[in-house]
Amino acid sequence: MSDEEHDASNGDGRRTGGVQSIARAFAVLELIAAHGGAMGLSRLATDSGLPLPTLHRLARTLVDLGYLRQEPSRLYALGPRLLLLAESSSTMLNSLALPHLRHLVDELGETANLAMLDGDQVAYVAQAPGRHSMRMFTEVGRRVHPHCTAVGKVLLASSSDEDVRALLGRTGLPRHTPHTVTDPDVFLQVLQGVRESGYALDEGEQEVGVRCVAVAVPDTAIRLAVSVSGPAPRMTDELVAHAVPILRATTGRLAAELA
Repeated sequence: MSDEEHDASNGDGRRTGGVQSIARAFAVLELIAAHGGAMGLSRLATDSGLPLPTLHRLARTLVDLGYLRQEPSRLYALGPRLLLLAESSSTMLNSLALPHLRHLVDELGETANLAMLDGDQVAYVAQAPGRHSMRMFTEVGRRVHPHCTAVGKVLLASSSDEDVRALLGRTGLPRHTPHTVTDPDVFLQVLQGVRESGYALDEGEQEVGVRCVAVAVPDTAIRLAVSVSGPAPRMTDELVAHAVPILRATTGRLAAELA
C-alpha cells in the first residue's frame, strides 16, 4: 500500500481514513473558498501546514482539471468546474432544507431562508414563503453583502476579527439604508454580540422596514444559516425571542441530516 492510501489528514488535523492526496486537494479548495476565493501558495502553506512542493503539485493538478485557475497576480482562484458541483450541491441543500423551512413558517408565520457563505458574499439557497399576503421575498440564488444581513453576520461571527477585516477590505461596507453599519470597528463589535448571543439581527440594514433574525447551522462543512424575516411591525421583540429557540432546534435538525 502506498503512502497516498494510508489514513489521510485533510489539512486541519482531522483523520479521514482515505486517500491522502484527495483529502489534501479538498482541504486546499476549502481554504481558498474561506479566504474569498483566491490565495497565494505561501499563505496556503502557512494555513494548511503542507510543504510548498506538495502544494504546488496539488495546485497544478487542480488547475489542469479546471477546479482552480491561476490569475496574473499568481494567486490561485477557484475554477469554473466547481460551478458544476455547486449547482448540484445547491439543489441538494434546497431539497433537504425546504421541510425545515416550512416548519418554521408553520411555527412563526414569516418567510424562512437558508443561506450560505459563498466567497465574500452570502448566497440564498432555499426559501419557504410566509403565510401572510404581505411577506418578504428574496430570490433563491441572490447574493448580497454579509455586513447588512442577519445571515451574513451570523456566518461571519465564526471567523476571526482578522479574517473579517480582510473580507471587509475587499468588499467595503456599502450603505443600503440609514441603518446600515459602515464602520469596520462598529461591525466587529456587532459580531462580538452575535458570538455571545448565538443569533444575529438585521434591523432594516438591507431594506428599510424589514427585520430579520438568523442562527447558524452548527458543525457543517460549509457555512450555512437559517433566518426568518418579515415586516418590522410584525417582527416584534417578542416574536424574535420566540423564534430564536425554534431556529436553534431547526438548525440542529438540519445539521444532523447534513452530517
